[in-house]
Amino acid sequence: MTSNEFNWTTPDKVKIYAKEWKVEFPKAVIALVHGLGEHCNRYQHLAEYFAKHNIATVGYDRRGHGQSEGKRGHSPNYETLLQEVDQLLEVTKNRYPITPVFIYGHSMGGNILLKYLIDRKPQVKGAISSGAFIEFPDAPPALLIFIGKIMRKIYPSFSQNNGLDANGVSSDPKVVEAYLKDPLVHDRITPGTAIGMIETAKELEQYSGRIDVPTLLMHGGQDKLTGCNGSKQFAARVSGDVTYKEWDNAYHEIHNEPNQQAVFDYTIAWIRKNL
Repeated sequence: MTSNEFNWTTPDKVKIYAKEWKVEFPKAVIALVHGLGEHCNRYQHLAEYFAKHNIATVGYDRRGHGQSEGKRGHSPNYETLLQEVDQLLEVTKNRYPITPVFIYGHSMGGNILLKYLIDRKPQVKGAISSGAFIEFPDAPPALLIFIGKIMRKIYPSFSQNNGLDANGVSSDPKVVEAYLKDPLVHDRITPGTAIGMIETAKELEQYSGRIDVPTLLMHGGQDKLTGCNGSKQFAARVSGDVTYKEWDNAYHEIHNEPNQQAVFDYTIAWIRKNL
């Protein structure tokens, strides 16, 4: 496996950092959408595992994240985040014009991914959602959301702590320590991002239509950051080729848990089934 870094520019002139993990003669390619406050290089070990199975990966740092430009944790609206996935798929398909493409989204990335499948109906081979934000384990106070909606109108880029408890990221203390020490991880969020994410989660909670591509929804049964019932009920409610897999004792980042090998193997088996 080899890797290379590159960039693209969004329609509103934000420079986006991206990375490609290449393999020779790939059977498939993963287009990766990361979670809130993190960046695509935290998935290096997952990309390496995929590479061992002849699957390439293309990831990017969302605006306001990692090595991409933009105010930390801010997006003007949710449409800009969907446009970034448009560009991710465009550059992925340009690099792999005859290779089956799967989209992989974690946490907020899973929230974006499911919204993207519903709204954009992309021509891809399949989609993998990990720990998608569809519901909070504990819902935020209605007053806080009301204030956030007002702030989105008058000061959408106001920055504050996202309130994410790093101890909920993984049950492995070493993963938590690395997360806290990672200089590219941040704890910022703005009303423009937060309210858009919450509104999208509400849409997903109510959606009962069809998902047009094979989709795997995975969630940690002990996830304290995003509720596993959101993924479970979404999978039960929608029509189409949708599979739900719950990892009983896992925390939020199922790819960074002690049983990550089992998660990786299950994911590879699902991909192979859909090739």
